[in-house]
Amino acid sequence: MNKKHLILSTIVAALGGLLFGFDTAVISGTTGWLEKSFNLSSFWLGFTVASALIGTIIGAITISKPADKYGRRNTLIIIAVIYLISALGSAFAWDWYSFLFFRFVGGLAVGAASVVSPLYIAEISPAKYRGRLVAITQFNIVLGMLLAFFSNYIITGLNLGDVEWRWMFGVEAIPALLFFVLLFRNPCSPRWLIAKNRIDEAKLVLEKFGTDNGSVSKEIEEIKASLASEQGGESETLLSKKYLKPILLAVAIAMFNQLSGVNAIWYYAPHIFKMAGAGAESAMLQTVLLGGINIVLTMLALAVIDKFGRKKLMIIGSVGYLVSLSTVAWAFYTYGTDFTDIGSTVVLSGLLIFVASHAFGQGAVIWVFLSEIFPNKVRAKGQALGTFTHWFMAAIISWTFPMIAEISGGHTFAFYAVCMVAQLFWVIYIMPETKGVSLEQIQKKLGIK
Repeated sequence: MNKKHLILSTIVAALGGLLFGFDTAVISGTTGWLEKSFNLSSFWLGFTVASALIGTIIGAITISKPADKYGRRNTLIIIAVIYLISALGSAFAWDWYSFLFFRFVGGLAVGAASVVSPLYIAEISPAKYRGRLVAITQFNIVLGMLLAFFSNYIITGLNLGDVEWRWMFGVEAIPALLFFVLLFRNPCSPRWLIAKNRIDEAKLVLEKFGTDNGSVSKEIEEIKASLASEQGGESETLLSKKYLKPILLAVAIAMFNQLSGVNAIWYYAPHIFKMAGAGAESAMLQTVLLGGINIVLTMLALAVIDKFGRKKLMIIGSVGYLVSLSTVAWAFYTYGTDFTDIGSTVVLSGLLIFVASHAFGQGAVIWVFLSEIFPNKVRAKGQALGTFTHWFMAAIISWTFPMIAEISGGHTFAFYAVCMVAQLFWVIYIMPETKGVSLEQIQKKLGIK
């Protein structure tokens, strides 16, 4: 095993996550300009923000077939090209409709990358490293978000006027091009190669990246047995009774992820800070602070996820959600539209705790968990289903946030807090622990024959 090759290939694949994070967060700095440039009401602003998420839903649910047919690595190369087209197209959009189209195209790439990047990493990683390595995708997501927030802050300081928002979107072309170039050094996933009966190539990859039991030949036979046990070949349908348990687990964790309100906060962070009395530049700076906390706590979670396990991180994160969301709801109920410095500080502190809780809990766990709980033959389809659910809920939350927040910021955050009570009970009583268990053994643990 060459750990260096494993880590480098993981980092390159996880650049799909970096672009996912950048694309997700960059629009937060442009909402005011988009409102002004395209004369948008709160309803149409929400729709404009959600336009990328509509693409994300479609990208997530349709990418499993290309990933199974052409391979995880080759699909990531196509995704990189789509990111590049979206970044340049959004920057040079000539009207609202063209902007919506290129944001929709970017959403296709985000949805696809959120399925394929962790899927690829899970399939090249030995079980003892898998949690940490798949979590690198989440680390890169939050790094991408921080880069987007920081880039927006820098561009805001340049006072570029009406073209400011175009520069914010255009910057994404740089990491997209880097992602495209570096992917050509990554090998194909060994499990995909075995599914395609390219055994010699799979053997070379496993020798380079390592196995769960120390024997390449034994690993290959175990993967073959897992594939053979799932009758129906590549046409095997996900929506069958034997896969009900992982389907319900995937849908639940994805729904709870968005019912925390996390994407509403990422997309509208400067707007929320302005609601709480901050000025425009101060709101951007506070958003950068959220991104910084996000990346620090994600690094900490990445370091301990294979030691503590998925459930413990989720429990800690759920408790943090409850404290933070309740605090922010209280602040909006108390101060309404007349915030004092104390009220603004309470909102900032609450959101910092929220981001820390998300980064250490759901943020670190979701992509790892989704990549683990489905058997080899339907893993791409299962991850696509979980990711589809995630982005479908994200679209609903992000579209409705401006309208609901206009009515009551307190009601908005109180609703998210109530949803997190349900998540806490789900984690404690239903969610299984997958720490340190091989992908093939997880299949047996969930009772899938």
